[in-house]
Amino acid sequence: MFPSLLPVAEWKKIGISASTECSSCCVLFPFLFLKKMNHETTTLISLKEAMKRFTSMELNILYSYVIEVLICLHTRMLQKLPDLVRSLPTLASVLRRKAKNKHVRIVWESVLEEYGLQERDVTALCTFFLVHGNKGEHYAANVRQMYIKDVSFMITNMVKNQALQDGLLRAVQIIEEGKAAQTPENSRAPLKELMPPVKD
Repeated sequence: MFPSLLPVAEWKKIGISASTECSSCCVLFPFLFLKKMNHETTTLISLKEAMKRFTSMELNILYSYVIEVLICLHTRMLQKLPDLVRSLPTLASVLRRKAKNKHVRIVWESVLEEYGLQERDVTALCTFFLVHGNKGEHYAANVRQMYIKDVSFMITNMVKNQALQDGLLRAVQIIEEGKAAQTPENSRAPLKELMPPVKD
């Protein structure tokens, strides 16, 4: 499972691997995505504007869905390309390799199709990660549920950038459907351990 409530900087510091946890998309995002931005996707500036009125708690909830989806994409790619596990240690490495390798690109496209995602969704989610990942904290599903009962409603009402809104809504759908498919009974940690600090 995810290391509860650790910011990305801490995950990287303790050396958690991309295939198991979260560092799957850190270092190369600026290089990969700032070059590929166009009018159909989004920009860092517009994302910052779109997220101006989110509290840190709301941002962290969205961040949690984003990072889980990006991890899912990377994990699924490794499942489909077991021979390339060593050479694709991060999602960023997958994105870089698919631009040069037809086989990796075809597998990537099949993974996106499995999840019902488009390239513009991934670009928006990755850009969100780039903007907020440095201070983002991952909230586990039970913590998210305590704070926000209907995250899709929150997204449609608060995120005005259409590309980002579409990507976030799809991320929520993917994670919630995946959660529903799992065994519902999970061990519960004490409530005190589940409550993340809410920053101003």
